Amino acid sequence: MLDITIISCLSDNYSYLIRDKKTNLIGIVDPSDFQEVDKEISKTYKKLDFILNTHHHNDHVGGNINLKKKYNSKVICSSYEVEKIPGGDIKKSDGEQFNLGETDFKVIHVPGHTLGHIAFYSEKAGVIFTGDTLFSLGCGRIFEGTFEQMFMSLEKIKNLPKNTMIYCGHEYTSNNGSFCIGIDKDNKNLQDRIQVVKNKMEKKLPTLPVKLSDELETNIFLRCDDERIKNNLKMSNSSKFEVFKKLRNLKDKF
Repeated sequence: MLDITIISCLSDNYSYLIRDKKTNLIGIVDPSDFQEVDKEISKTYKKLDFILNTHHHNDHVGGNINLKKKYNSKVICSSYEVEKIPGGDIKKSDGEQFNLGETDFKVIHVPGHTLGHIAFYSEKAGVIFTGDTLFSLGCGRIFEGTFEQMFMSLEKIKNLPKNTMIYCGHEYTSNNGSFCIGIDKDNKNLQDRIQVVKNKMEKKLPTLPVKLSDELETNIFLRCDDERIKNNLKMSNSSKFEVFKKLRNLKDKF
């Protein structure tokens, strides 16, 4: 089994400190900031075996070098952008596996936000770390990849077991919810979820993780075949991909 501690970093980033309970091996997913991550490690496990990076953007790898120096950690990263990852040690490609003790992680290549972006999925633990590909009630901006790549990356995540818990890279849920409700205003599940998010934000609590089944009911980027959404966009005869592209363009201007 896996223990997961959410660490708030920078203005809205999340890093995730993970521990395999059986072996006590420790990892950190996307260490944005050395000081915040090190503070949590120092008061809990006092060691760090692995650093897991979903992609090369500085707000996800900013703590790599100092953490690696202090704890002699190994950096697990995408083989598609290893040259851009500070301290990258162990390259992983789509479909390959990484073991944190007895917790197995499958690497899923999810390009779009960056060309080499990967997600770490553990079927055994029922979790996925999606970086900046899938957000709670949203998806990542497309910087290096294409609309087609991002669309297909989200389709990969959609097809995982519905009870999978999603841990993404940023606290964007409130803003994303405001965008979604503007397109899908009659969605009762979305209305209820926005209220839950509001309550958590007022208490300064993370809105993550979120269950994939909830995202499938409320995240419009995962519901591009929904007739209500297509009608609201006046795209009733359009393909899922065309609807996705329209939504992503609208969100970029939101």
